[in-house]
Order: sequence, then structure tokens, then C-alpha cells
Amino acid sequence: MPLNTPGFRTALMLGTVLLLLGSTWSASLATEDAGPIAQSADYFPDQIGNEWRYRGQITEGPLQTVEHKFFSNVSSVTGTKTLNGMTVTVYHDTNPGNHGPSDSFYRRDTVGIVYYGSEPGTPFEKQLVPYQIVRFPMKISTSFAQFDRKGVDFGTDLDRDGINEKADAQGDSTVVGQESITVPAGTFKNAVKVEARMYMQIHLSGTKKTALGTDVMTAWFVKDVGLVKYVERQELAPLEDRGVVTDIMEELESYEVKAPRASLGGHESSTEGLFADNAGHDKLRQVLFTTGFRSHSGQSMASERLTAH
Repeated sequence: MPLNTPGFRTALMLGTVLLLLGSTWSASLATEDAGPIAQSADYFPDQIGNEWRYRGQITEGPLQTVEHKFFSNVSSVTGTKTLNGMTVTVYHDTNPGNHGPSDSFYRRDTVGIVYYGSEPGTPFEKQLVPYQIVRFPMKISTSFAQFDRKGVDFGTDLDRDGINEKADAQGDSTVVGQESITVPAGTFKNAVKVEARMYMQIHLSGTKKTALGTDVMTAWFVKDVGLVKYVERQELAPLEDRGVVTDIMEELESYEVKAPRASLGGHESSTEGLFADNAGHDKLRQVLFTTGFRSHSGQSMASERLTAH
């Protein structure tokens, strides 16, 4: 399962729209009560030793300039650790989103999967986690708000007035449907397509302006395989004379996934294993997702891009 593309890194964050300057986030989430996807947890295998190998591409730069980069990434489940008294599963990625090695942390139970951050992570991301990235059972054409944080310390002084900017960040996740998808590892039928969106309003303390950004990720998950592909677009409206757009994609080349774990002590099914959470995290969020589902996608990568320009 690598999720967060990376932490599902991403935050799974999708779409191609920008907020209007100073506008209030008011996303209209779908509420259609479609039938649940059977054995939803099987789309996110988490056995220790599982490994996924991806190839990726990044297109980035100011709107007037485009640069293409190619990279590879290996994601694996390496074990568990304790964070704030909670046992989380550790996913190690060698180069998610072409940002170097990182570890991402997740918990899962019968109600879904919660992202607990990554190492190295950004100060901005640390103020957002934990948040829920997937709800079980997954239902087609349904959405939920993952987080809505206001006045978060952005961790960077964009307008160079000696004060870190504050930011408002909102995220939501939608199960779009099921479809066939082809990647280097093969063609997979009935992959679950998930979209995650993050909107950011960065309030510049010196100029009193608002910088607007979006991070939109689409990810495809296959039963008993995990994440097979994600595409992500990050946009930052112009601060001065130019904006920044980054497109990222990773596709599965090969994988090694173990058989599901047996029931634990007769009380917990294999889909309720290493992760555990409660419905109280329903309003917490994603990406990838990655990874949206990955730790270097979504929030963390978005903040890195925004602070770099």
C-alpha cells in the first residue's frame, strides 16, 4: 500500500483549480450513498516486508519555464514504532517524488486509515497530522473533509519581513469509482480511483496579501496490490511576477506483496491489524495521499514547493 504519495504522500490533493484571492473555502462534497466496495482494506496491504517499485516523472517550474525530471522510488513496509503512545506502521521510501529517503507512519482499523506524519517532515505538516486518509468501507461517489486548519504557522517568511506567514489549509478526499488501469507492472481491472484535494491560503504578514495554492492528487489502488499509480498537480499563484506549477507521477513497475495476516488472537481480523484508530479522526485528513498518498506529496511537498519560491 504505499499511501500518502508519499505520506499517502500525499497527502493524498487533486484537481486543477485555484482559490479566488481571499475567498472562503466552501467545497461541496458528494453525499450519494453508493454501494460499499467489498473488502476495502484489502486495497491497502500492510504486511511487513511488502515492497513496491515505482518509476516517476516530474514537470516543474515557473509558468514560462518547464523542466522534466525522471526518478525511481522503492516503497516498503519495514516495521512498527510507537508515536505518542500509539503503534504505527512504518513505510520507508527511497525517493518519493524525487525528494530523497523518508519514513511515513500510518494506523488502520475497521473504520479506515490515519496518517501520522513522516520523517523528515516539515513543521507545517506536523501541525496538520494526524488526519484520516481513507474511510472503510469505501463507497463510490462519496467524499469527506479530512482537515480544516486555520492560522497554522507556515514556517517560512515569504515576504521577508522577519515574521513567518500564517496559513489556512483545507483538505477533502473522494472515492471517484472503479476502472481498469495499465502501468508498467501490468493491467489491473477494477482499480479504485481516489482523489484528494488540498487548498491553501497563505497570509503574507508584511504585504497583507494572500498567496493561494492547490495540491490535487489522483491515485489508483488495486486489491491485494496497493497503490499502482498516482498523478499530482501543485499550483502556487504568482507572488510577484510568476506562478509555480509542478506535475508529479509515479507508476508501479513491480511489487512483492505477502499473503494477508491471519486473525490475531481470534478477536481481530487481518484487516484490523497494525493500525488502529477511532471515528473521532473522521475530520482529519491525507494524498496522497500520498505518499496522497505519500509523505512527500500532499501537504509536506506542497509546503516545500511554496517555501522554495
